[in-house]
Amino acid sequence: ILYAMHDMGINSQSAHKKSARIVGEVLGKYHPHGDQAVYDAMARMTQTFSMRSTLVDGQGNFGSMDGDTPAAMRYTEARLHPISIQLLSDIHKNTVDFVSNFDDTLQEPVVLPAAFPNLMVNGSTGIAVGMSTSIPPHNLSEVCGALELMLKNWTNLDKIQVHDLMQYIKGPDFPTGGLVLTHAEEDGLASAYGSGRGKITVRARIHVEELTRKRQRLIVTQLPYQTNKSSLISRIASLARENRIDGITDLRDESDRQGMRIVIDLSKSVDPDTVLKRLFKLTPLQTTFSIILLALVNGEPKLLTLKQALRVFLEHRIDVVRRRSQFDLKKAKDRAHIISGLLTALENIDEIISIIRNSKDVPTARKTLIDQYDLSNTQANAILDMPLRQLAQLQTNMLKDEYQALMSQIEELHSLLKSP
Repeated sequence: ILYAMHDMGINSQSAHKKSARIVGEVLGKYHPHGDQAVYDAMARMTQTFSMRSTLVDGQGNFGSMDGDTPAAMRYTEARLHPISIQLLSDIHKNTVDFVSNFDDTLQEPVVLPAAFPNLMVNGSTGIAVGMSTSIPPHNLSEVCGALELMLKNWTNLDKIQVHDLMQYIKGPDFPTGGLVLTHAEEDGLASAYGSGRGKITVRARIHVEELTRKRQRLIVTQLPYQTNKSSLISRIASLARENRIDGITDLRDESDRQGMRIVIDLSKSVDPDTVLKRLFKLTPLQTTFSIILLALVNGEPKLLTLKQALRVFLEHRIDVVRRRSQFDLKKAKDRAHIISGLLTALENIDEIISIIRNSKDVPTARKTLIDQYDLSNTQANAILDMPLRQLAQLQTNMLKDEYQALMSQIEELHSLLKSP
């Protein structure tokens, strides 16, 4: 979806385009399956309650935490979010491998160059062929801090342990907020990050508000990840009706564009802590989140530790930067080669004009230039294609400046490629 949008020229600066048009592009070129699957995936990438860093900037109704479905694709519009540009940058500089699409008419990337680790930042859940993955979302700046630590110790990675990485990555950072509970006696997070598998308890953020006449109310401002707000409220209401939770006099949803706010009014006789304990026990205000860091590494499913997951990303980035530098180096060398030919021509312009005028056709002129000035075929063609405006003094100086800039760029890229 992101590559198709990039290919259509829809970036973070362009106007929003109809979702149906983007879905059609994905179906026709890269993904010969149902349009609903593509649209659902695209809609999820716009949802601030599903993604830690949304990848698509949507306009229109793309669903809500109450489980509402997005509007039909003919009504909504989308464009790439600025952060997605980082996933796609340098894709046309031979940084990643491309494969044929389903009918062998186009090429599509195997992976994206990805300047940030999207899998760790946005997480992933899925089940396939008897294996499941469940990677929680993380904070981008925390993950970058851990990556920097690993790069600084790249030659001696063995000394970096899970607790060193956890100085930066404190734990998952869910887009809906909530609290991750840690117990002093058992550290579920450290063992999950160290082995790639584990469970954590996530709880809603709730505070008590004092009302007049000794009455109190509970205010819920953040929910555990992937909790449906409207079904949660129905669940609390039915428990109160069945008298399985005592003391709830009123329940309402006061959420608006400022944020979430579920109000639970309590009677005078009850203790808020007792009600809270019952709510955590019987409703999704407290849930267990499974961490399974399973990902495809070179096409093979592997259970990764936190350190291995970050290392795989860094190795990918090193490969991308190396391939990008090689691409830029070749381009700079080719351009410098042509400019050196043009500068040779400008130094001997009168003789060159006379050679071209006295030749009976272009191939003869080309051969004479190659023989007389020791030029390559490419340089000779560039001289023959040279417009007359290049003879101006200003144009000559511009060519010399460009040549100097290219030589320093080539030197820089050579030293970059030498350094691991």
